[in-house]
Amino acid sequence: MEHRRRAVMEVLDGVPVAQVARQFGTSRQSVHAWLKRFETEGEQGLVERSVRPKTSPTRLSADVEALVCELRRSHPRWGPRRIAHELGRRGVSPAPGRTTVYRVLVRNNLVEPQEQQHRRKYQRWQRDAPMQLWQLDIMGGVFLADGRECKLVTGIDDHSRFIVITQVVVEPSGRAVCQAFTDAMARYGVPSEVLTDNGKQFTGRFTKPFPAEVLFEQICRENGITARLTKPRSPTTTGKIERWHQSLRRELLDECGPFESLQAAQAAIEAWAHGYNYERPHQSLGMVTPASLFRPARALTRVAAPEPEPVVPPDTRRASARSEPDAAAVELDMVISPGGRLCLPGNQQVKFNQSLAGRAVIVWADHRSIHVILDGELIRTRSSRLSTDDLAILRLRSARPAGPEPGTSAGKVVGASVVEVDRTVGRDGNVNIGGQRVLLAAHLAGQQVTLRLDGHLMHVVAAGKLAKTLPSPIPPEARSKVSGARAATSPLPPPPAPPLRALRKVPADGITMVAGQRLRVGRPHAGKTVTVVIEDTVFRVLHNDIELSTHARKTTKPIGRLRSHANSVAT
Repeated sequence: MEHRRRAVMEVLDGVPVAQVARQFGTSRQSVHAWLKRFETEGEQGLVERSVRPKTSPTRLSADVEALVCELRRSHPRWGPRRIAHELGRRGVSPAPGRTTVYRVLVRNNLVEPQEQQHRRKYQRWQRDAPMQLWQLDIMGGVFLADGRECKLVTGIDDHSRFIVITQVVVEPSGRAVCQAFTDAMARYGVPSEVLTDNGKQFTGRFTKPFPAEVLFEQICRENGITARLTKPRSPTTTGKIERWHQSLRRELLDECGPFESLQAAQAAIEAWAHGYNYERPHQSLGMVTPASLFRPARALTRVAAPEPEPVVPPDTRRASARSEPDAAAVELDMVISPGGRLCLPGNQQVKFNQSLAGRAVIVWADHRSIHVILDGELIRTRSSRLSTDDLAILRLRSARPAGPEPGTSAGKVVGASVVEVDRTVGRDGNVNIGGQRVLLAAHLAGQQVTLRLDGHLMHVVAAGKLAKTLPSPIPPEARSKVSGARAATSPLPPPPAPPLRALRKVPADGITMVAGQRLRVGRPHAGKTVTVVIEDTVFRVLHNDIELSTHARKTTKPIGRLRSHANSVAT
């Protein structure tokens, strides 16, 4: 105010207005305005005044602002864009924009103001027309009143976001998923493509030991549908169906569950999906409903999932008369794989100890039994699941007509001989032999070992190496009765070599080095001569047989120096 009064006084004293404006750093118009206000109101007219307009023609009316607040309170999950769309549908003209609605919500403390966050940019895509691609998935979280958790088989049209599958199932088996899929095709038609994750219900690509075609893939093949799979651990590829799962959980399952029965859950989800398809505007579609864009193809006759073939009981009256060549037993030469397995048709395997890897064996097989013979001795017998077609496949692999079925092991198992038995170590490190439970070692859990009974000792052979020696729990006269016992044909393998040890003197910084790897022992141990035990996967640092530290081995370099200094003596 003071500089305005001085400027007015200068003008009244006869100084030109332009000169006063330059002197006080303002415009001539402002000086004339101050002079006029001084003449009419005196010095009070020179007080700072607000330039805020008294009225705003574009301000949102109080009625519309109240309606915005009411919509937000009635629908807490509606955002500014949805509320602005609803105002337009209710005849508000002109309808406010999304930013205006957001400011109203912030002003009335209905949302927390948030700073702008730049989201990660994904590569977005969608098909050009409906029925070109369906996204399918399975979700959980549908709970019943009795505590059971059901699964929901879901499907969405990629172009229109129209929900085509909402089937609640107790167990998401491959047949249940295919039944929901074929029901949807009977109702809406056959899509050109389907996109799923790598679940076992959708693909047999990762079936062990060999990939196989599952029922879902068979239905797609028979109906001319291209089945596409996402990359492993890539849920954003099927982002449309995953986003629908999120909406379903938040708006229905979190509010209404658990359901009284499976039928009640199915009815509630179908009702919610109907509103999603026909009533709810979708933001990614320009605020139109999915049903307005969805165009089902010509409905087909229901493509039923193949039913399992009935099991026909064997006719015992014809069993003796059945002597076709394709049902006869066969023999073939095979080699045990590096993993200790023999793989036969019909997804059947015979497992062995890995010490037998690479050994040539003779396999005798028919519809009932599979016998494996090594060096003229029967070492394994398993029940057969081979069909007539599987035996025909073996004949294509150079199998020959088999002789009589092998009997007991060719190797004589007598009380005084050395006997070998194969066993798989349990999770607790124990094995069962001769009705007795023997503790071996926890680190052998899950491995197949050979128990070699020799005199009063039992040697444990794992991965072709002697792992442990224990007192024999089986007396010599009872060894021939042990299940799977066979006469030993190979010498006892040597025990594994003890780990190397290196001496190192800990420097002042507490860090020593072995094979190019730095081992942080600690400054308190500076000056001590420690022993580093060099194992396959770790370095263990000892001092006076007390372990100071353990380090994961990160190098495969050879150990060039075992002593701390070339001329030092180990202490």
